[in-house]
Amino acid sequence: MIDSHCHLDHDPLYQNLNEVILRSKKVGITKLLTISTNLDSFENIKKIINLDPIIYGTFGIHPHDADKNLIGKHKIIENSKYSKKIIGIGETGLDFYYSNSDKNNQIKSFINHIEACLDVNKTLIVHSRNAEKETFEILNQYKNTDIKILMHCFTGTQEFASKLLDLNSYFSASGIITFKNSSELRETFNFIPNDKIIIETDSPFLAPFPMRGKKNEPSFIKYTLEKLAQIKKITLEEMDEITTNNFNTLFSFK
Repeated sequence: MIDSHCHLDHDPLYQNLNEVILRSKKVGITKLLTISTNLDSFENIKKIINLDPIIYGTFGIHPHDADKNLIGKHKIIENSKYSKKIIGIGETGLDFYYSNSDKNNQIKSFINHIEACLDVNKTLIVHSRNAEKETFEILNQYKNTDIKILMHCFTGTQEFASKLLDLNSYFSASGIITFKNSSELRETFNFIPNDKIIIETDSPFLAPFPMRGKKNEPSFIKYTLEKLAQIKKITLEEMDEITTNNFNTLFSFK
């Protein structure tokens, strides 16, 4: 299993990293991708990626931090080249559910990340909430490029997924697919082709059932994988192989 999106720089994970990594390995996790959300976050990620061979990182500015951390394409490129273990750019994107950052700054930041991604040929990790139309319009401007898109913690509509599939996007299933009120999202993931799906925890957020109410951690990924296998009507082992291979393809692991 691979947790394609976690925040190991957030507590309580950060203060218990050795135990978190040990529990991850015990359930069969072979890679952890810890995600940058701002410049301070990245400073901790630089340290975390050196703690264990299974840990990789990204560089990016979350849309919530676009006002305070609005940086240009060249700065994004520079940080993304810090180490070979920095394998993606993001999370970036648009979040119009909250007003933590100005919409125009979010859009500028998103475009800067996309342009940087194209220059360094790394995978773009996209956050989109209450912004399907705007997210697609921006990404669609790059449809004739070979940009690699990962829609993180995807909770969008089937129509949105269909449009993104035309851009060769991948979709990450989080613990939200295990929630009782997520039947529509489960139908959407059933619609998405198997070869475009990976899994994530987004820990320490969004703990899956039956761990609701607890702080999420990478080892809980097994519950999301189990639910995804049920949705797709295949075995857990088959779903594990599919999502692992998809991650390795998307992030150019041989």
